[in-house]
Amino acid sequence: MKKLLIATDGFLPRWDGISSFLNELIPRIEDDYQLTVIAPDLGELAPKYKARIIRFKILKVRLADNYYSAIVDYRTVSKEVQKADLVWVQCIGPIGIAGIIAGKRHRKPVIMYNHMLEWEVFPNSQGIDFIKLPINIITKAIAIWLYNMCTIIIVPSSDHAELLSLLRINSEKRVVHLGVDINLYKPPQSKEKAKEDIGIDPRKFVVGYGGRVSLEKDLKTLHRAFIRLTKKYDNCILLIAGGGRPEIERLFRGKENIIITGPKDNLVPYYQAMDVYVLPSLIETTSLTTMEAMACEVPVIVTPVGFIREYINDGANGLIFPKKNSYALYTKIVYLMENEAARERMGKKARETIVKNYTWEKTSEGIRKVLDSVMVPLKKH
Repeated sequence: MKKLLIATDGFLPRWDGISSFLNELIPRIEDDYQLTVIAPDLGELAPKYKARIIRFKILKVRLADNYYSAIVDYRTVSKEVQKADLVWVQCIGPIGIAGIIAGKRHRKPVIMYNHMLEWEVFPNSQGIDFIKLPINIITKAIAIWLYNMCTIIIVPSSDHAELLSLLRINSEKRVVHLGVDINLYKPPQSKEKAKEDIGIDPRKFVVGYGGRVSLEKDLKTLHRAFIRLTKKYDNCILLIAGGGRPEIERLFRGKENIIITGPKDNLVPYYQAMDVYVLPSLIETTSLTTMEAMACEVPVIVTPVGFIREYINDGANGLIFPKKNSYALYTKIVYLMENEAARERMGKKARETIVKNYTWEKTSEGIRKVLDSVMVPLKKH
């Protein structure tokens, strides 16, 4: 059986895009490969994988939002790379960097799934404006150097591939779209019952967001839009299903008609209770949470960032508003709040989009094809 080493700086129990991706993917491929995962030790690991898991202790210092760096033992990484047929890196963090360098040193093929543009995310997660530009420049230079060491970079969209090429990243790019488990993320039998199940009055109109509470998600714009909404309507609730940066969480805690749950392992009950899902992000690649909400037949209101521009058809399966424009967001929420037929139509179209194009079966099949395309020649030597 082929030996696959996954090197990741995002892993459970901390929920983010990378850990959600791996939590869905590992069970789908662990019978096909002899899997080893090197990851940070972020606490008790609830899911039981067949894969062998090696975890490094973390620095007790928050570097960005809710991110804590692993203390990497390079010798351990190097030994595991030597044993593997293929190294699969998830991002440019301490573990990912060690995996790429060790892979290059031991002449092993290295594949990266490009979940994010690190030079955009990391500077924006610091919260200090005057250091954003130098961090962006330094991070971009390091990322380009490391990306060019990779054999293949898997990207979530063709636009993403073109962007990397413009930056003179010459590694081969393959497009594999992210997907959703449509059997798990599905509409509730009763919206009213879904609201009751999480302690919300079923008569309330629920405006929701799910996922990390971080600076680049720009939840302040959502907060401003909701405050304006409450001045006109007294029957609405803002539901923030997630947690993260404490100073942003404080914006929502203890406020009338606002619920913030903290980090959650399972967002399905919260999506199902929402009447509208809002993603006000400044930066995204795909936005898995938006796709999950769509699969639950929730109409979405989003900013035109990343791959979202390709799978949201404004006015058909969702609505788009300009970044940082709380008034435009407010008007979109009001439109859906006052038009039940539009909510229902967009919700159904949203789920149709996911079921037709973005399932986990398609994602895992695409990932396997890329992995095997590199591994197959190895068996002939």
